[in-house]
Amino acid sequence: MRTGRPKAILLLTMEEQESLQRWARRPKTAQALAQRARIVLACATGKSNGAVATELGVMRQTVGRWRSRFVSKRLEGLLDEPRPGAPRKISDGKVEAVLRTTLEKTPREATHWSTRLMAKHCGLSQTAVSRIWRAFALQPHRAESFKLSTDPLFIEKVRDIVGLYLNPPDKTLVLCVDEKTQIQALDRSQPLLPMRPGQVERRAHDYRRHGTTTLFAALETTSGKVIGEFHQRHRAREFRKFLDTIEGAVPEKFHVHLILDNYSTHKTPMIHRWLTRHPRFHMHFTPTGASWINLVERWFAALTEKQLRRGVHRSTRELETAIRRYIETTNGKPKPFVWTKTADEILASIARFCQRISNSGH
Repeated sequence: MRTGRPKAILLLTMEEQESLQRWARRPKTAQALAQRARIVLACATGKSNGAVATELGVMRQTVGRWRSRFVSKRLEGLLDEPRPGAPRKISDGKVEAVLRTTLEKTPREATHWSTRLMAKHCGLSQTAVSRIWRAFALQPHRAESFKLSTDPLFIEKVRDIVGLYLNPPDKTLVLCVDEKTQIQALDRSQPLLPMRPGQVERRAHDYRRHGTTTLFAALETTSGKVIGEFHQRHRAREFRKFLDTIEGAVPEKFHVHLILDNYSTHKTPMIHRWLTRHPRFHMHFTPTGASWINLVERWFAALTEKQLRRGVHRSTRELETAIRRYIETTNGKPKPFVWTKTADEILASIARFCQRISNSGH
């Protein structure tokens, strides 16, 4: 006895099969169309919707939808339906040429495409190229950096640290610890010209250096308060002094979990001896190359943006005074950085990213 909706019979002509195979071989562009073509080609072999869905890693309903669309409308049924509005003056072929060139080629005289170069290459106006890029969310002038951790214990460390963020043990303080080294006391070579109506603040492009300092900081994850201390160097002995400062600042009833990176000064015999004498302290090291998981880095970014980038300091004493004032001000009305993603969500996101770059063709 048959159950469920019967599948539509799907037969291909030679021309349709050639077009579908050409679409399915797209290396980068129009991947939605390429997937639909692969679905139809698989269905044409007589496989069931469930078998095709398993083979291509899509939902069974997706296979059924595109099978039906192809049976009723043939190749046209796989294309995106036109949107309402004035008819376009640029053909689909021109749009595809711009997209294919943007994604798969580079100009001879530059590392990336500009609207002017693309317009000259494709015979369109700069405005048309800009509209096409905007419609497909392409920004060739922009680039972002990334780094994947190669730590063999990456998964275990992520679960450990994220677990402390989302569900810390009772009677425990979680502190994110790090050093911001080589903070420069900079003074502009000429006086600032202040902002006026119709004119932004202006400053000389060159500056004078007046020494550097190192900030040791511990961010309490639940309250957002920061313990800060300055040293001229960042060796193990300075880090041990900062641990003494934390020890004096945290009430004895709390166990202290420190989240910190793999810098060598955090793992010396001197630090191990200190931890042996202070059993309520526990260290959790971030994965190598994954400083983003340490929340104090987010606080350092705020410090740089709000205090250091446009600050003028004529000595390291002035610089340290300004940073202490910033810490006192933020500690007066602390606002914690709230961690929201679970470890499973982070690992799933990284897995999707790895799959995407492994299929990029590079």
